[in-house]
Amino acid sequence: MTLQLGDTAPDFHADTTEGRIGFHDWLDGSWAVLFSHPKDFTPVCTTELGYLARIKPEFDRRAVKIIGLSVDHVDNHRDWATDIEQTQGIAPNYPVIGDADFAVSKLYGMLPASTTGDPATRTPADNQTVRNVFVIGPDRKIKLVLVYPMTTGRNFDEVLRVIDSLQLTANHKVATPVNWRQGDDVIIAGSVSNSEAKQIFGTWEEPKPYIRIVPQPV
Repeated sequence: MTLQLGDTAPDFHADTTEGRIGFHDWLDGSWAVLFSHPKDFTPVCTTELGYLARIKPEFDRRAVKIIGLSVDHVDNHRDWATDIEQTQGIAPNYPVIGDADFAVSKLYGMLPASTTGDPATRTPADNQTVRNVFVIGPDRKIKLVLVYPMTTGRNFDEVLRVIDSLQLTANHKVATPVNWRQGDDVIIAGSVSNSEAKQIFGTWEEPKPYIRIVPQPV
């Protein structure tokens, strides 16, 4: 199964470093980020888990939950957390799913349905497709999917930027232009007619009829 934007994030039950969860119950109507890893004790992923722990207050400020996943047992995750704290200065402060049976990775289309066996005998390269970031909205719909190669660390500052855009555009009839940041001008959504736009925004800049620029709504 290939998940598309707008699909409902599949529900599952799994053990995590903070206890067993039912995913939809854990979401509880919140925004969330699910990010996955091919194996514990891998160098790039170690830096990612540490950095995300460091900037977790930024996700908290946006009311976004964070949950990780790695294709290993939860006990391995706890041992890995010690290494992360020693090398990155902070341990994960969010749950990490133990996906030793590959169930979640297969459910989310990150591994083939035929994948079986002992995760301890698999190399990171065997699981290299388990390098996704899913942003999930309060409606449990998938809003963003990013897939990274094992050799490239993820840019979680960019994930925050996208979440800012998603939360803004969910509440206002606007879209965000290239390289948009909080406070920058935005574009009136194409679905909004000029008559409706006048009621909502008053006036706007219009370099072309299909590009209507207004200050970011507050």
